[in-house]
Amino acid sequence: MSGKYYPLTCKQVKKILKNLGFEFRSQKGTSHEQWVRNDSRGFFKVTIDCPKQPFTQDLISSMAKQAGVTKKEFYAALNK
Repeated sequence: MSGKYYPLTCKQVKKILKNLGFEFRSQKGTSHEQWVRNDSRGFFKVTIDCPKQPFTQDLISSMAKQAGVTKKEFYAALNK
């Protein structure tokens, strides 16, 4: 595991998504949460599954890609 990219908790991922301008989209009957953003670059939807926390680097990379940002930008948004 790299010291630069550490595992993230669900709370941290939610903070990142809020800082990136995403909004929670409510869903019933599933542990998965969907966060959405619609801007000039297009529509983005990130799915997170909090029971799977702490999230592995593969899952974090996937969430960053869904959000339309690099992994570096995803982690940087935690401290905005």
